Amino acid sequence: MLDALEAIVIPFLESLYTAFGYAGVVLAMAIESAAIPLPSELILPFAGWMVSRGLAEPVTGTAWAYWGAVAAGVVGNTLGSLVSYYVGRLGGRPLLERYGKYVLISHHDLEIADRWFARWGEATVFFSRMLPIVRTFISVPAGVARMPVWRFLAFSILGAVPWVMLLVWGGMILGDNWTQVKSSLRGLDYAVAAVLVAGVGLFVWRHLRK
Repeated sequence: MLDALEAIVIPFLESLYTAFGYAGVVLAMAIESAAIPLPSELILPFAGWMVSRGLAEPVTGTAWAYWGAVAAGVVGNTLGSLVSYYVGRLGGRPLLERYGKYVLISHHDLEIADRWFARWGEATVFFSRMLPIVRTFISVPAGVARMPVWRFLAFSILGAVPWVMLLVWGGMILGDNWTQVKSSLRGLDYAVAAVLVAGVGLFVWRHLRK
């Protein structure tokens, strides 16, 4: 399944970067950060590969640059995260307040989330930006919990910068073997997914028991 996804994503990224350059990186990262399955572990190393090849960036007419790719990745991450944040705040919160009981989410659960983000929101957003899977979805619960938007943006950007820098650098250093970045992170993907599944299972079990 993952190989099939890569077979679709890689040609899409190639055509996007060839046509739009850094703007293509912004768009791809915005899509990824808006909780749509377009992994940054492919988006950013591919941009690094473009840097390593010394190709001309179509908008500026100059060669692809490391810091240009990093800036585009952070901007795209921020835009997509902001969209997801407001989906949670303006759409998800009212829906959960009204219909949450049908999916085992009570008003008490929402109050717990509010208190969590009030106390630990900065650290949660910051570290979540550096974890596969979680980084894509953290914006929605931050919005549902009504974390102040400027705090959300600040720590989202701070957390995105090292992640973007690392993946672009990895693609640049590996060159033609840039897809190894995704393979190297696969174990972390599985570990994070296992923790999330266990957490959801515990949540469901505790609520059904009650």
